Amino acid sequence: MRESCPISGRKLRTPAPILDRVLVPADQSLVDHLVATTELTATEAVRVVEDVLAFHAEPVEAYVRRRHAELKTYGTRNPEIFARLAQELAHQVVAAPVLSERQLRRIVYG
Repeated sequence: MRESCPISGRKLRTPAPILDRVLVPADQSLVDHLVATTELTATEAVRVVEDVLAFHAEPVEAYVRRRHAELKTYGTRNPEIFARLAQELAHQVVAAPVLSERQLRRIVYG
């Protein structure tokens, strides 16, 4: 979806909700652990695990673009935004990039 920027007329890309981006099945051993150590039912534990996975499935590029747009909205200037993004990314869990078989082989075999 694209929206028009009210100030400059530029087109802004509106990111899709994070939960719409990923369909990662919950890890059964994690679900079992949550059921055993909390008062959650199996269904509730699956939902919690899937929600957490979906929340952290945002790729780095999407996270940076989204946060940059958010911070710009409140009048933050680029030098401050980029410093803040660097700090946030140091503590943010983000999805790994999609790697081809060749890239995976290069990681393993050099």
